Amino acid sequence: MPTILADSFTAALAKLTNEEQKQAKLTAFDLQTDPNRPGLQFHRIDASKDLNFWSVRVNRDLRIIIHKTGYSVMLAYVDHHDAAYAWAERRRIEAHPRTGAIQIVEVRERVEEIVIQPAPAQQPELPFPVPAAPSVSALPLFSKLSTDDVLSIGVPEDWIKDVLDASEDKFFTLANHLPQEAAEALLEYAATGVLSKPAPVTTDAYSHPDSQRRFRILEGHEELAAALDQPFEKWAVFLHPSQRVLVDRNFSGPVRVVGSAGTGKTVVALHRVARILRHEPQARVLLTTFSEPLATALKRKLGVLLADTPSLADRVTVSSFEQAATDLFALMTGRKAYLVGREKLRALINDAATPGGITKYTPQFLNSEWEHVIDAWQVDSAETYATVPRMGRKNRLGAKQREELWTAFAEVRRQLRAKALLTAADLFTVVTDHFRDRADRPYTQVVVDEAQDLGVAELRFLNAIVPNRPDSLFFAGDIGQRIFQQPFSWKGLGIDVRGRSFTLKVNYRTSHQIRRMADRLLPESVRDVDGEEDQRKGTVSVFDGIEPVIVVAPTIEEEATAASQFLRSLLEQGIRANEIGIFCRSNDQIARASKVAELAAVGTVSSLAGRGPEEAVLIGTMHLAKGLEFRAVLIVACDEGVLPLAARINDVSDEFELDEVVATERQLLYVAATRARDHLFVSAVAPGSEFLEDLADA
Repeated sequence: MPTILADSFTAALAKLTNEEQKQAKLTAFDLQTDPNRPGLQFHRIDASKDLNFWSVRVNRDLRIIIHKTGYSVMLAYVDHHDAAYAWAERRRIEAHPRTGAIQIVEVRERVEEIVIQPAPAQQPELPFPVPAAPSVSALPLFSKLSTDDVLSIGVPEDWIKDVLDASEDKFFTLANHLPQEAAEALLEYAATGVLSKPAPVTTDAYSHPDSQRRFRILEGHEELAAALDQPFEKWAVFLHPSQRVLVDRNFSGPVRVVGSAGTGKTVVALHRVARILRHEPQARVLLTTFSEPLATALKRKLGVLLADTPSLADRVTVSSFEQAATDLFALMTGRKAYLVGREKLRALINDAATPGGITKYTPQFLNSEWEHVIDAWQVDSAETYATVPRMGRKNRLGAKQREELWTAFAEVRRQLRAKALLTAADLFTVVTDHFRDRADRPYTQVVVDEAQDLGVAELRFLNAIVPNRPDSLFFAGDIGQRIFQQPFSWKGLGIDVRGRSFTLKVNYRTSHQIRRMADRLLPESVRDVDGEEDQRKGTVSVFDGIEPVIVVAPTIEEEATAASQFLRSLLEQGIRANEIGIFCRSNDQIARASKVAELAAVGTVSSLAGRGPEEAVLIGTMHLAKGLEFRAVLIVACDEGVLPLAARINDVSDEFELDEVVATERQLLYVAATRARDHLFVSAVAPGSEFLEDLADA
């Protein structure tokens, strides 16, 4: 008799104490071994309209709710006696009459009248005004939809009238009572005016894509143990249908998965790696991203996903772009790669330009030309420089100017080689050249997270270390979160994702209010150099929350007071310190972030030190926030001259580069803000960053 695990069980299990979880798991294992064992003390829940609900005794007060049919046992819920029975009495489990998906449905007549829930505990009084929450309409949201329309998207029959009558101020409360696929479709309709009706699915009920987002059929004790050992990591057990199709599908070429923050791109990348390892015994996979801290986080998450078969991890390497190249360089040459530091490189460029009398070009221009043209495209001769595309750069250069500049850049190249130093781009190129014409490549597949921050040399490198097969490259990223690299043509480098670029639209991490505010920082549509579009409009969050707080204070001291009051209120609401992050633009503002924690009397850890103990909040720069998530985020010191950072503005060489710097600084604030799930606080000293006007624009 198969055991079925429901996501409602894992969610309820996560709320129990550690000791209660252990006892519940032991009982769950007993159920899986012999569901008919008399010692389990089954009791039918007669007050439920679904007579397949039974309770199973864990201890004197704890009960597991199972749904038992002739051919399966489902672990549906777990809680203390009265709460467990109450949950079962107001639910039924059934196949939806139109879609065929198995749903856990709240019995409408057992639910009290849907009313607007009182707002969660208000933020503490702050000494400065904050933007008011936008007003909402009391008119029906779905008056243009028919009964058949809402039935087609999975709304249970006894909830149809509530949906058709729902106004904007009631909808999020109502959505909490609906199956997830129905709530998502209605949210998308409210945001875009388009109702996406799913195509008919001809399969057994538990294989339906919408069933698989909340139920999993388990094969044995190891699989059950792996699923229950990580109750907080629901993504490791259940996948959204839009994610699953990208994980399981076979593609005819390189694939790119895009979507705004919180839509599960990393989850798709991780499941793609796991699928490759499980289905291809000879696969050797590189899972890579732009930084080692983020690679460490990916390795931990992959360990969760492979918990039932940990030996699979032996065939995957998880590292940053640069570390992956460094490791291969060492294997190729038997020696360490020595990389030149940025300041040393800039000194070499300046010294090389001076003897030649190349003084009409500013240091900013020379540094930029090296970074974005010479080094990025690995220009190694005057002939190559004469023809290389200088995409988007508004300082046009004629043949004589390029010839003149090349004398300085050639001298920089000579000095680097004489000192056996490499730039990061040189490192990638050396490894690329080594493997380009070899039949034996170090990896069979590469899966990339945060792919928007790939540079030219990195992309060439990744393409060179895998064989020429359709499924060798899989990219996940968000064009709107690009914070390190200037744009360039992937197609021009032989990586053509046209027709294989997919956008995820469901945001699981960030509340409606935080997502809506953060989205004001970016355009509704972001298009890359090759014309591929990331259409951000229509992305929906699956839960409601609290309006973010924006404070522009007269002084640093008053900003710190307001931020510490906000932080203290979070702790008083029961949010643990290690579920909170405090971020600033650069290390120069870290002391201001630390002062906030000090005034709130809470300990701190740095981003590089990991998440830390429960009594410590995490403090770091916005760059290091990438890849992390928190229940609450405070972003402080968003001052004029700090965001965008004056040092970066002063370093630009032309108008195009200025636009790029401002865009990436804006995207950096977006990244930091979207690390927050429930609470967001943004502060500055007057007049504040120009970006705050966009955030506050209701």
